[in-house]
Amino acid sequence: MSRSVVGITLDNLHELPAKCRRCVFWELAPHLREEAEELGQTEFEKEAWVSSVLLEWGSCGRIAHVEGVPAGFVLYAPPSAVPRTAMFPSGPVSPDAVLLTTVKVLPEFAGNGVGRMLAQAVVRDLTRRGVKAVEAFGNGLPDNQAGCVVPADFLRSVGFKTVRPHPRWPRLRLELRSAFSWQADVEAALERLLDSVTVTTAGVGPAGVEAAPTGR
Repeated sequence: MSRSVVGITLDNLHELPAKCRRCVFWELAPHLREEAEELGQTEFEKEAWVSSVLLEWGSCGRIAHVEGVPAGFVLYAPPSAVPRTAMFPSGPVSPDAVLLTTVKVLPEFAGNGVGRMLAQAVVRDLTRRGVKAVEAFGNGLPDNQAGCVVPADFLRSVGFKTVRPHPRWPRLRLELRSAFSWQADVEAALERLLDSVTVTTAGVGPAGVEAAPTGR
């Protein structure tokens, strides 16, 4: 099963589910969100927000594909670009962190590791850009009631730790250096393991018979 993750741009924004393209829960302050909904301009406002963040800060999301089909997406940005953060009682977001706002996996791809793949893509992108940490407001309700806020249980499952508890809206944090170091340590261990296997088997012929030495 082929899988890939690409950055969100204005050219592929249409791959997000229609409901998500029209959702500006994070992108607009509550009163502006209500106004945009009344005028039917939420999709335009979503596109304008993505365009603004791309121009002023850089990549702000990823789309996962499975067999060439969009399977899920993630959005993230500096807290200053996300008006909704001011409404959460467990805020504010730490000044050294980027805010993860949305992780959405389409129902038909649930349980296939797409969410974890998206989280790993965020870690790789932000680590390369020198970001120290990523934070998120979690929803303490069950996953099927989480709405526009990432379920807290999912965040914990991919390595986030609670930094400010709240019965409904805990704030969680993932230290990117730690996450990157863990990944690097695992890759280094695998390389050492493969090297040891190569060395061990180099002198063994078919059926475990020691190979004849070469040279004189």
